[in-house]
Amino acid sequence: MKTHQLGKTGPVVSAFGLGCMGMSDMYGPSDRAESLAAFDAAVEAGITLIDTGDFYGMGHNEMLIGEALKRHKRDQLVISVKTGALRDPAGGFLGYDGRPSAIKNFLAYSLKRLGVDHIDIYRPARLDPDVPIEDTIGAIAEMVQAGYVRHIGLSEVGADTIRRAAKIAPIVDLQIEYSLVSRGVEAEILPTLRELGIGMTAYGVLSRGLISGHWSKQRSEGVGRDFRAFSPRFQGENLDANLKLVEALRDVAEAKGVTTAQAAIAWVASRGDDIVPLIGARRRDRLTEALGAPTVDLTAEDLAAIEAAVPQDAVAGTRYAQAMMAHLDSER
Repeated sequence: MKTHQLGKTGPVVSAFGLGCMGMSDMYGPSDRAESLAAFDAAVEAGITLIDTGDFYGMGHNEMLIGEALKRHKRDQLVISVKTGALRDPAGGFLGYDGRPSAIKNFLAYSLKRLGVDHIDIYRPARLDPDVPIEDTIGAIAEMVQAGYVRHIGLSEVGADTIRRAAKIAPIVDLQIEYSLVSRGVEAEILPTLRELGIGMTAYGVLSRGLISGHWSKQRSEGVGRDFRAFSPRFQGENLDANLKLVEALRDVAEAKGVTTAQAAIAWVASRGDDIVPLIGARRRDRLTEALGAPTVDLTAEDLAAIEAAVPQDAVAGTRYAQAMMAHLDSER
């Protein structure tokens, strides 16, 4: 597994990270033993960046990772935690809290659930519209000084917010959705990151499975409580149009001798060594497939064929439902 430094001030991490949300939340029931086995397999394959959020399963994901960490060398792993999202007992989202006192409180609980004495990268999950980003980042910076946090990250914020945050403390990376069908970051956000020497951890590289090559109209109809049931890209005519893009991508991938998912992940990785794709696998078979992506060498001709199959802005539907889109500073 190759490694990259996250930004000019961040830690050295594996070229691909493990996104753990699906082990606890959002994609329906998960198998605890299989999730732990997938975690172990990822670490054994050389993945060192582990991404979670304190609101994934209302703390369940952190406790699961805490259990997994006991089987591995903590100092060889980089734990990234998102915080600030507020949820109700039914799992609904209530907003975001970026107040300094709240951030420090959330951090205390994360340390306890994870069973660690520090978190490597700590980041607000979204911008709290009622709290200046300077206050939120300042509070995390105090926790860096106190030794409870090593580095500060951001998530789903726009260029102006990135600049304001970077004036308060060193920012190592921005976590944001980036894939063949979500390329909005390329216009202003990615150039800003590169100007400031800030890395990117890219989630949603398969657009929640939409462009994995494993999705179908029938699967979408049986989603049930899976949050994709509310995602515009997985609904009606949008889904029909998007699956045609996936079939075009599949043709290119098969001609290359790789899977559709591997081609999509490799495309994100090809965008620069300052970008670390997160693999959101909760099963070993999906992890094994995704880990084939680092070995895929995409030529200029391959990249042109992939982008011809899935043209920029060709996707139908927004990446979140409208209510969730409203919380994205990165989309303003």
